[in-house]
Amino acid sequence: MKLDRKNLIRICIAIFVLYLCIHYWPAVSEFALTLFGAASPLLIGGAVAYVLNLLMKFYERLWFPKAKKKWLNRSRSPICLVLALFTLIAIVVGVVWLVLPQLISGITLLISQLPGAITKLIVWLDGLEFMPQDIISTLQSIDWQSRVGEIFNVLYSGMGSVMNVIVSTVSSVFNGIVTAFLAIIFAIYLLLSKKTLGRQIKRVLNRYLPEKITGKLYYGVGILNDCFSRYIVGQCTEAAILGVLCVLGMWILRLPYAPMIAALIAVTALIPVAGAYIGGGVGAFLILTISPVKAIVFLVFLVILQQLEGNLIYPRVVGSSIGLPALWVLAAVTVGGGVMGVLGMLLAVPLTATLWQLLRNDLNKEKPQV
Repeated sequence: MKLDRKNLIRICIAIFVLYLCIHYWPAVSEFALTLFGAASPLLIGGAVAYVLNLLMKFYERLWFPKAKKKWLNRSRSPICLVLALFTLIAIVVGVVWLVLPQLISGITLLISQLPGAITKLIVWLDGLEFMPQDIISTLQSIDWQSRVGEIFNVLYSGMGSVMNVIVSTVSSVFNGIVTAFLAIIFAIYLLLSKKTLGRQIKRVLNRYLPEKITGKLYYGVGILNDCFSRYIVGQCTEAAILGVLCVLGMWILRLPYAPMIAALIAVTALIPVAGAYIGGGVGAFLILTISPVKAIVFLVFLVILQQLEGNLIYPRVVGSSIGLPALWVLAAVTVGGGVMGVLGMLLAVPLTATLWQLLRNDLNKEKPQV
């Protein structure tokens, strides 16, 4: 870069702005959080639009792709958007319908029968004769009915007054509904005008950025989009396969709550590596209220299923789609989960796959293709 007067002024302004951000960091961070909160419906809408666009592209390939009539071409975007929206709503409603009723009944049963389940577990452990008898005697002498009641009383008292809980719950639900509504409306507008918006963004970038930078930018965004789309499709396909195999195996083994636990495992399997075990832990806890033996059978079945799925299905469906070695998948999930929780786990793998692809292309001397 040539160090002339104009570039020198730009450098000084950048240094001054950086100094202000560091010196007034509390105010800057508060403003950034406020701005992020205000823009959260738009950010959520953009994420929803990205997922809907994958379904929309699928329907666009089916809805008269080679039609010569103008009215068919004009109808493609709105009709495919409606089909994609109804498909996503049907998936969400189906999962909630499978999980929520049985989850509520399972929690109710857990609260009512937890003391008896603990007593059965102690008797079963006593029959195995591998734990010291003094420990078994101590466990048997505890009044589990009162202990469980005390635990729930502590939890209830920690929630605050009933009115405060009701007000906060209603407020959270209302804010969630408004955010979801605005996000869906924004996503619909984005998808209906995606071609026009794409042309406008390209026009602005080509006008104000050098051609060399825009070429690299298009190249990087293209790889990022490719990694994210392949990851989402592969992860959803793998989760659906895992859910089907889980419900079939639970039916064969005559385990309770098969549809609910299988749907829960399929949803949590969207989180790489550890997701299915999270849903499996909840499922095992619910089965434990009915039979400790069946809970252990379920855990053994889930471990075997996860091994088969991880070694046979996942590498073919997801691993090959993003081209990322298993070691880096595990590292990305660990770091992403530590930084941003569940959202970090979901975003870390495709972001790492993008960096991996860019690095591999650079090492192989592949030139960016615009």
